[in-house]
Amino acid sequence: MSNLENPKNVIVDEYLESSLDSVDSSEERAKVAAEQVGLPEDDAYQVGYAVREAMVNAIVHGNRYSANKRVHFVLSRTESSIQVLIEDEGTGFLPERQADPLAEENLLSQSGRGIMIIRSFVDEFVIEKAEHGGTRVVLRKTIPPGT
Repeated sequence: MSNLENPKNVIVDEYLESSLDSVDSSEERAKVAAEQVGLPEDDAYQVGYAVREAMVNAIVHGNRYSANKRVHFVLSRTESSIQVLIEDEGTGFLPERQADPLAEENLLSQSGRGIMIIRSFVDEFVIEKAEHGGTRVVLRKTIPPGT
């Protein structure tokens, strides 16, 4: 289990279809929530984009667009951060097997940069095996003091 902070305020806790509509709606909800907690506009955009990348990974690589599989999406606020949990129903993911997206042979690859983007846009990013065998990721962005 990840080292999630205990959520103070769960904003969204839903099981979403494996569709691009779910990607779009999750990105927008995360961006709006980030704005509402007082993150600067650029940071709110980055949180939304990081959520988009994580949702695409869950739906495309985890659930493989299966209409029979859902993505658990939890958006919450703690005292010091906004955090998002995304969990797919796939077969699991081993990040250490991920090719280096910056290696010369991978620079023109159509995929493989999402995790790097997520890591650069949030303060903490955890990838772990979900209890049922899929992949769980947790993204956390710290709220600046005084906001």
